[in-house]
Amino acid sequence: MPPAPRRAWTGLLVTLGPVLLVAMDGSVLFLAMPRINEGIQPTTDQSLWILDIYGFVVGSLLITFGNVGDRFGRRRLLLIGASVFGLGSLCGSFAPTPEILIASRALMALGGATLLPSALAVISELFENPVQRARAIGIFAATFAAGFVIGPIVGGLLLSRFWWGSVFLINIPVVVAFLCLAPTLLKEVKGTRPGKIDIPSVLLSAVGLLLAIYGIKHAATYGLDLLSGALVVAGTGLVVVFVRRQRRIPRPLLEIGLFRQHVFAVAILTGLLSLFVWSAAAYLSMTYLQSVLGHSVLVSATLAVPGAVVLTLSSVLTPRLVERIGARSALILCHFSMAAGMALLLFTNETTGVLFYIASTVVAGIGFGISFSLVADTAVGAVPESRAGAAGAIAETSNEIGNALGIALLGSLLTVVFRMTFPGDATGIAEFIEESGTASPAFATAQAAFLDGYHVVAALAGIICVALGLLAVRWIPRDTGAQGDPAASQQPVDTVNT
Repeated sequence: MPPAPRRAWTGLLVTLGPVLLVAMDGSVLFLAMPRINEGIQPTTDQSLWILDIYGFVVGSLLITFGNVGDRFGRRRLLLIGASVFGLGSLCGSFAPTPEILIASRALMALGGATLLPSALAVISELFENPVQRARAIGIFAATFAAGFVIGPIVGGLLLSRFWWGSVFLINIPVVVAFLCLAPTLLKEVKGTRPGKIDIPSVLLSAVGLLLAIYGIKHAATYGLDLLSGALVVAGTGLVVVFVRRQRRIPRPLLEIGLFRQHVFAVAILTGLLSLFVWSAAAYLSMTYLQSVLGHSVLVSATLAVPGAVVLTLSSVLTPRLVERIGARSALILCHFSMAAGMALLLFTNETTGVLFYIASTVVAGIGFGISFSLVADTAVGAVPESRAGAAGAIAETSNEIGNALGIALLGSLLTVVFRMTFPGDATGIAEFIEESGTASPAFATAQAAFLDGYHVVAALAGIICVALGLLAVRWIPRDTGAQGDPAASQQPVDTVNT
C-alpha cells in the first residue's frame, strides 16, 4: 500500500480539532453547572436547557446540513460552521444571563451540526486508498467518542483554575487554527446528485421535539398543568406528522423504511439509548460528587478518569473484539455491561459511594466504548450499499438526540422524585445549596431526596440496558458479521464513505 500524502494526514489532523470540540461540548458542562449556577443563577428548568439545547439543535439539523453540504460544498460549510461555532463559544464565555447562555449554546450547536457530516465527507476525499480511508474514518469515530468522555475532565481541569466561561473560551484557538489551515489543506466536496431540502420536515422534527421536551421539563419542575400537557401533545403530534411525511416524500430526511431491518433497528436503538443512559449518568453523577459528597471540581474530574480510560480503550479495541466474538455477541456484551454499571450506582449514599461510582464507570465504560465504536458500522453494514450514507447519518443523529434526551428526560425524572420527597420549595439540590447552604439542618434531607431520584434514574437506566440486550439476543442473527449483517463479508469495508 503506498503511503497517503502527508497533506492528507495533516488535513485529517486539522479537521479532527473541530470534531473533538463538537463532541466535548456535548458533555463539558457536566462539571461546570455548579459554577454556572453560582455565577448567573439559572432556575432548575434553565439549567437543564443550558445542558440540553446543544444536543437537540445538533441532532435535529445533522441530516439537514448533510443535504446542504451536498448542494453548496462541504468545505465551504465546514468553514461557515466553524465560524458560527466560534462565535457562539465567545458569546457563551461571557454570557451575563441564563437566557444569553442558552442562546449561545444554540448558536454553537448550529455550527456543530454543520461540522460532523461535512467533516466525514471531506476526510473521505483526502484518502484515495480504501484501506487508508477506512483507517482515517476509524480515527474520526474514535475522536468523536473520546470527545464525549474527556469533556467533563477538561472542564474540571479548567474550572480548578479559571472561571466557568473558560470551558467555552478554550474552543477559540482551535477554531482559529482550523479557519487558517483548512482552505489550503482540504478539498471542496459536493454531492453528485444533491437533492432539495424539505423545509417542512426540518421544522416538524425540530419544533416537535423541542415542544415535547419543554412540556416534560415544565411538568417536572412546576407540576403537571394544562400548559405542560398541551406542549407534550402538540410536540408529539408534530413528530407523528413528521414520520408520516417521511413515508410520502421522494427524498425524506429520515428513511423510515430502513428500520424494517432488525439489525439496523437494534443498532440505532443502541446508539440512541446508550448515549441516553451515559449522558444522564455522567451529568447526575457529577452533581452527586460535588453537591452530595462535597468534592471539588478537580477531584470530581479526577474520579472520572478511570472510567474514561476504560471507555476509550474499549472503543479502540472493539474491532478486535468483534473479530473474535462477532458483532452480535459484542452488542449483547455492550448492553449487559452498561446495565451492570448502572446497578452499581444503587449502592451510593450520603457519606460513601466514590468506589461504587468508579466501579460503575469502569464496568459501564466497557459497554459504552463498544457502543460508540460499533453502532455506525453495524447500522451501515445492515443495509444495502446504496443506502449506507443515509444509515450513517441516522446513526450519528441517534447519538446526538440520545445525548440530549438523557439529560432532559432522566434529569426531569430526578427532579420529579426530588420534589416528591423533599418538603421544601427547592426543585433540585443545587438550588437548595444556593438558597440555604450545606450548613442548613435540612441539607441531609436534600441529600436523601437527591439520592432517591439518583437511584430511580440508575434503576430505570439499567432496565433499559437489559431490555436492549434481550432485544439484541432476539433480533440479531447468530451469523451476523463484523459489520452487522450476515452478508457483511461481501460488502466493502468502507461503505460508510458513500
